[in-house]
Amino acid sequence: MKTKFHKFLFLLVISLSMVYCTEPYKIQTETFEEAFVIEASITNELKKQQIKISKTYLLEENGPVFEAGATVYVQDNTGNRYEFNEQNGVYESVSEFQASPGKQYQLFITTSDGQQYISSTQTLTTVTEIENLSTNVITKDGQTGVEIAVNSYDPSGTSKYYRYEYEETSKVVAPKWSPFKAVLFDHPRICAGTEFPGFETIGLELKTEESRVCYTTKNSVGILLTSTSTLYEDRVVNFPVRFISNTDYTIAERYSIMVRQYVQSMEAYTFYKTMKDMSETGSLLSPNQPGFIYGNIKSVSNPKEKVIGFFEVASVSSKRIFFNFNDIFPNTLAPPYPYECIEYTFNSMDFGVNHHPTPEIPCGTGGDGGALREAIRSGRLIFYESDFPFFVMVKRVCGDCRTFSSNVVPPFWQ
Repeated sequence: MKTKFHKFLFLLVISLSMVYCTEPYKIQTETFEEAFVIEASITNELKKQQIKISKTYLLEENGPVFEAGATVYVQDNTGNRYEFNEQNGVYESVSEFQASPGKQYQLFITTSDGQQYISSTQTLTTVTEIENLSTNVITKDGQTGVEIAVNSYDPSGTSKYYRYEYEETSKVVAPKWSPFKAVLFDHPRICAGTEFPGFETIGLELKTEESRVCYTTKNSVGILLTSTSTLYEDRVVNFPVRFISNTDYTIAERYSIMVRQYVQSMEAYTFYKTMKDMSETGSLLSPNQPGFIYGNIKSVSNPKEKVIGFFEVASVSSKRIFFNFNDIFPNTLAPPYPYECIEYTFNSMDFGVNHHPTPEIPCGTGGDGGALREAIRSGRLIFYESDFPFFVMVKRVCGDCRTFSSNVVPPFWQ
């Protein structure tokens, strides 16, 4: 899985390898220096915390390689030790725990070959709640859409540095759905007094699984940061986390977004801000490359080894909102379905098998190819509606939302 750290590294390598040419050119890594990549955020949420450990990868490789077999734990200054085990490409704490105010936490890693890594000590940042999420219709780059923004306030004035992530879920409704599906039945047939196998007829059956309404969930990409350090108040006002065009099917039906606010230390904020700046095109193509980004994790075994990553202990607040398209754009047509849905009509009597043998058409022949039968058998088209003997078929993506989404209703959905 490519993370924000790996996306930054990938973009950096591309920018440094870019050349101008008139012939197709396969970009390859000319020089490569392996480095550990560690992503570790411990929060005040009572849950199984996660830590990601991998290595940088070559440009021509598919992605980062998970560092397996490591011993990973977090320890606080009161002697509590929280062990982490491998779970599906990440290290997950064996038991649930949460960061507490006033305690100091430190990350320890020992790889399978005995290399040791340690972070600096970190304390939990101020707990600051998201006050609300706002939705505002704006025009951005010439396109009208809805901007979702965060509002937050810390009266103590000690938060100052904020990072945001979001998870969005969209309701999907297949426009050419039918409660029935077309199926092929195999029947014996009688011809000249002899029974033959393989006589196919078409029929309809009720579907047993939900395929009309689905839910698509996506996570934010990129790094979303803001700071109030130069403001009179520690107040975040309408900080934009997501813009969605009014022509985007993402919000065509019902939409929900859950925003998470991380209050960061100044050191963590600086690390993420540097990563964000370097991953932007202008910075990457600048002749003044800022070089390697050092975090707060170092190698005990080899002090000169480069380690990419930051161990942070951050307080988290989250807020979720729902809205329908007409709530935001009451006098606007909803965005169209993202796939073209052409209807294909077939004559079920032209089925490729002769139902009523005559002297002119011998037993078991007739028709001109059985296009409907082949469409059903291959699954490339599915049933939509019929006016016997005609059957209207559509592409699967138009009548079965499971082709690109999930029919499992999220537990939070309302």
